[in-house]
Amino acid sequence: MNKKKIAFICVHNSCRSQIAEALGKYFAADVFESYSAGTETKPQINKDAVRLMKKLYGIDMEKTQYSKTFDKIPSPDIAISMGCDVGCPYIGREFDDNWGLPDPTGESDEVFIAVINRIKDNIFRLKEKLSQQNN
Repeated sequence: MNKKKIAFICVHNSCRSQIAEALGKYFAADVFESYSAGTETKPQINKDAVRLMKKLYGIDMEKTQYSKTFDKIPSPDIAISMGCDVGCPYIGREFDDNWGLPDPTGESDEVFIAVINRIKDNIFRLKEKLSQQNN
């Protein structure tokens, strides 16, 4: 089976898209390949995202991921915007989906965890949809 390449995109590739890449690899690596990117980069992944992903799932995003631009990842089969509250990133093509997630940067752990849970739910929905297409 040829796995689809999914790109999770937000402007800075430091928080929501990084969480989506990590959860995609953690929960759905058997169905699709997960990548994240932005139109700009940050020197490091959001510290609250890193801390909470370690706490909730034992995932150390700093060990396996870094902030990168869209041209540094393989061409995706599906491109998903994390949400355009900070401005929609331009990647040279239409997005296949927009998850409409608020940026939790600077917010409380509760807000962060709510966004992480929404991303996890979306990952499971995407996995289910792609699993059905492959059968």
